[in-house]
Amino acid sequence: MGIQVNAQLGHNNEYVHAVKRISEITWNHMKFPWLWLKPIWYLTGLGFEFDKNVKLTNDFVRKVIQERKELLSEEGESDRKRKAFLDLLLTIQKEKKTLSDEDIREEVDTFMFEGHDTTSSGIGFTILWLGFNPDCQKKLHKELDEIFGFASDQSPTMDDIKKCTYLEKCIKESLRMFPSVPLIARRLSEDVTIDHPSGQKIVLPAGLSACVSPIAAARDPRAYPDPNTFNPDNFDIDAIAGRDPYAYIPFSAGPRNCIGQKFAILEEKTVLSTFFRKYEVESLQTEENLRPIPELILRPYNGIRIKIKRRESTDYVVL
Repeated sequence: MGIQVNAQLGHNNEYVHAVKRISEITWNHMKFPWLWLKPIWYLTGLGFEFDKNVKLTNDFVRKVIQERKELLSEEGESDRKRKAFLDLLLTIQKEKKTLSDEDIREEVDTFMFEGHDTTSSGIGFTILWLGFNPDCQKKLHKELDEIFGFASDQSPTMDDIKKCTYLEKCIKESLRMFPSVPLIARRLSEDVTIDHPSGQKIVLPAGLSACVSPIAAARDPRAYPDPNTFNPDNFDIDAIAGRDPYAYIPFSAGPRNCIGQKFAILEEKTVLSTFFRKYEVESLQTEENLRPIPELILRPYNGIRIKIKRRESTDYVVL
């Protein structure tokens, strides 16, 4: 977007905190039906806190939009060869008059709100799974060394990222095991008939809100021979070709799937290729004791505890 949120500089960033609370409160609203009643929703205080945080995030984005407008006006159109996504939206607004400020705010919210937490969850869980599986980690190190050179500081190019095929398999397998979004909800636009295992036909009426679990689909033994084991080879070309495409839906599927899925994978590959070139990790938890919290974004219950070692060193850092 052309701005720095500085989310890593401390726990006091208002925008980051507001996004986290909106996620937590929304999940509570989904879990507890009595919160659907507005008097109870506000009597608990959650309704007021939710409204406050939504206003904070909206005001933050509106301020960013206004600042970018002023900056573009000062710089002129020809001063910048590569434009941020927000700059492109503002250019369209100026030239075609088809987007209002609120339209732009909603688009920016989509990428900032839905894009940063999901991606960080995917990165964290991929590191954790590779810490559980040293053989997979060695294969990844070998691939990265062949592409970049050992412990290279080279910034990855698009061509480099495309070559990181085993890394992409690791990311996708991590998303299969622990998808960043644990529940997908849709409102049916028409009646849908499904086959129940008993042989009965069940009709889901139009207007019904239906929820799908990407985790349940990805742990189906009919699609994955050993569904509870981390295995990046599940994403070999031959394995993918022989599998129902709806057995892997961490980004949803169909015409309303995640608009940013390719960008998200690109982000994760960029961060992880840079990290694993220099470090190896060991997970300090056990797979059996992992307790992901199914909020809007899947999170580890006790955080991610790993031991990091520089690949050319024996010095450990425990996180």
